[in-house]
Amino acid sequence: MLLTVDIGNSHITLGVFDGEELCFTARMATDTKRTQDLYAVDINGIMELYHAQKEKIDGSIICSVVPEITASIARAIRKVIGIDSMILGPGIKTGVNIKIDNPAQLGADLVAGAAGALRLYSTPCIIFDLGTATTIFAIDRNGDFLGGSICAGVGITLDALATKTSLLPHVNIEKPKSPIGTNTVASMQSGLVYGTAAMMDGMAERFEEQLGEKALLIATGGLAATVLPACRREFIYNDNLLLEGMRFIWEKNQ
Repeated sequence: MLLTVDIGNSHITLGVFDGEELCFTARMATDTKRTQDLYAVDINGIMELYHAQKEKIDGSIICSVVPEITASIARAIRKVIGIDSMILGPGIKTGVNIKIDNPAQLGADLVAGAAGALRLYSTPCIIFDLGTATTIFAIDRNGDFLGGSICAGVGITLDALATKTSLLPHVNIEKPKSPIGTNTVASMQSGLVYGTAAMMDGMAERFEEQLGEKALLIATGGLAATVLPACRREFIYNDNLLLEGMRFIWEKNQ
């Protein structure tokens, strides 16, 4: 069995695979102030909650965009499960042909997402990852990772509105009845959800212009399920794309 760990800016997502089957996923809050012992307690509790047989887990891979806690998580896994983790980074075989100016600068999360997309879907494709940041990246028909775009995430936008203005409140991020909001909350929800959806539709069109052909559109990330119903283009939704990508990378390195 394989433990996959996606360390994001807001959440840490754990997934346990038994072969190709994803047995369960769980989330913890990302907190750079927590010690490895506290993370070990959390991981151990999650394993017990989902009745995972720790002695059967013989592999672990970590994808992290928060380097301050990567080592702590790896040591916590060592304490709980007794195995060393593969850290996704330079020197790891990924199967992704990266064409950006400096491949070493590419985030591990984008590499994992690209590996998942290349294994599961056809090319060309455009992947939208709606997390703390919204990242968009393109893979051409040859399977080459061309680059992409980084935008403020929906949550960051909401935090900016609520903290940088005097009268706008924090609201639930959910799709309102109409793009034309009739009160403050609905108007903010419209901007957050319909605005993000319009950006996704528009960026897909612009990426396709650069690719010179239509592309498969794939969405992942915590907020994708909320935004996709407001999109006009058709997207494939896979919330576990990065975990699947990590599994493929693990297998490629065995």
